[in-house]
Amino acid sequence: MLDGLDLEMEEGGYFALMGPSGSGKTTLLNLIGGLDHPDEGEIVIGGESLTDMSGAELAHWRSANVGFVFQGFNLIPVLTAIENVELPLLLTKLSRRERREHAEHALKLVGLADRARHRPSQLSGGQEQRVAIARALVSDPTLVLADERSRSPVGSSADQVLDLLAKLNTELKKTILMVTHDPHAAERAATVVHLDKGQLGAVHRQAEPQAARA
Repeated sequence: MLDGLDLEMEEGGYFALMGPSGSGKTTLLNLIGGLDHPDEGEIVIGGESLTDMSGAELAHWRSANVGFVFQGFNLIPVLTAIENVELPLLLTKLSRRERREHAEHALKLVGLADRARHRPSQLSGGQEQRVAIARALVSDPTLVLADERSRSPVGSSADQVLDLLAKLNTELKKTILMVTHDPHAAERAATVVHLDKGQLGAVHRQAEPQAARA
């Protein structure tokens, strides 16, 4: 449960959200992404208030503005990488050809164009995570919400994913909010927000966030 939280995040920023288990990180992520409604208070994103939107309005807003990278990746095992990436577009008015072109472009952005016909079982953990990121990007959202707390790849694969998120922020100007327990991952963000027992703690703005590697 969040208690009296007042947080302002500028558009185009890269934020890391940290805190112990049960501190309210997932709740905050869900509220910002329009998955949950607050009991009181107001959530305003891009000049639009989410608080009074109906379920249908929130669904439309999410599809146009938010890309989710879930904690468990949530890839469909029987679908190929490109089919998984294409899923969010099935509810749009795009033609089948346009949906496929968008999915191909998203996979290219994450460096997996050559794995488009592979199913999740044929991919490494890091590749699965990049497919999940491609799926989050396929609708060209302004806000990317990434839950990086578990099932994250290790070693070079982890760095590749963090590099990718940093490039999405610097090159494509996406606003990134990443939930993480890893201080190394948090170093990539320009701003680190701490939650504890539902309350906002320190908000640390890093003068020189760790840059993505070329």
